Amino acid sequence: MSISLDTIVNLSKRRGFVFPSSEIYGGLRSAYDYGPLGTELLRNVKNEWWRSLVQLRPDVVGMDSAIIQSRRVWVASGHEQVFTDPLVECRNCHQRFRQDKLEDPEQCPSCGLRGQFTEPRQFNLMFRTFMGPVEAEENLVYLRPETAQGIFINYENVRRTCRLKLPFGIAQIGKSFRNEITPGQFVFRTREFEQMEMEFFCRPEESSRWFEYWVDHRRQWYLDLGMTEEHLRIRPHSEDELSHYSAATVDVEYLFPWGWDELEGIANRTDFDLRQHAEHSGVDLRYFDEQTGERFFPHVIEPAAGATRTTFAFLIDAYTEEEVNGETRVVLRLHHRLAPYKLAVLPLSKKPELVEPAAKLADALRHHWMLEFDVTQSIGRRYRRQDEIGTPYCVTFDFDSLEDHAVTVRDRDTMLQDRVSMDRLVDYLRDKLEV
Repeated sequence: MSISLDTIVNLSKRRGFVFPSSEIYGGLRSAYDYGPLGTELLRNVKNEWWRSLVQLRPDVVGMDSAIIQSRRVWVASGHEQVFTDPLVECRNCHQRFRQDKLEDPEQCPSCGLRGQFTEPRQFNLMFRTFMGPVEAEENLVYLRPETAQGIFINYENVRRTCRLKLPFGIAQIGKSFRNEITPGQFVFRTREFEQMEMEFFCRPEESSRWFEYWVDHRRQWYLDLGMTEEHLRIRPHSEDELSHYSAATVDVEYLFPWGWDELEGIANRTDFDLRQHAEHSGVDLRYFDEQTGERFFPHVIEPAAGATRTTFAFLIDAYTEEEVNGETRVVLRLHHRLAPYKLAVLPLSKKPELVEPAAKLADALRHHWMLEFDVTQSIGRRYRRQDEIGTPYCVTFDFDSLEDHAVTVRDRDTMLQDRVSMDRLVDYLRDKLEV
């Protein structure tokens, strides 16, 4: 089913996934705040990435580097010189655009006039600020445009303290900032976003094999979490697309409402970054192989995904509309590992004799899972609301529960119901939610 971007934007605001930032002051372009449900969904996406790349692997460790780093980091990496986009401005309406993203390089997409663009100039995408009380050139620093360089400058610290031997990886999740010329498509392209990046260090002669391994591994991660296979593809970069450091790069792309676009890049960065930082810092970052006596710069394979962008794609992919008894049922068929709430506890009525024991049950279940306790509206409307926010299971406490000490568990996807004794409810749900 194809859905519009407006449908997802409206759902996101109505149900508390994403709000426009600074909305009471008129908003701030391309800035968004994550509401209660969006915060949980985003956290679950990041947790699943971390679980797959760090927790379940003996060869990858994690770290968390500073957002503001020495300016020399960005000189060495090349960002200060080449991290730019070609900017043009329409002389008629004064709107600015990335030249390489214009469908028609002669026509302004804002006012429609042709031949009004200025000559392109290179625009650096890094946010500038100053460290200390004086705004002087020597105090200039940047908000990091990627998390990767924080890994490279800590490569030797991590390798030494964790006693790592090749091949090994260092993973990181964190905020990055890019002063995009033309942000848009809701949370897809924003100036502040979160990245999930891993740098996998290996022997140079093994880099091609590890590159293919990580392409397959990362594609499978999306499929294992329920993403539709037909909505996912691997697109290799052509020679003229490759970054200055890359020997090979592919994009994992998703079929968004506006077409195919990037979810994640996987690059063979060779030894570019370690060589650059060794040269600019004067610190020897070569790897010493104790068995052969060799010293060399490892090559690096980098899977780099956008956490916010990936969350957005999972939200789109899960959205479903279906007809039930002549009515439209909206369902977010999120994988249970990603769902913001794993279950909802619903007393059948607002009467205290049901609400009080149902609330105690909810408090007990909170020790195991994120959940919602809801007493508003009819039970049918509450089911529909939980379907729309992706809750896998609803637990209904009814009048019979007072006698048989059992509850009704409803499955989001099938709408089938089981009667389950409360003394085995945790085991019943664990079998379904923790696989």
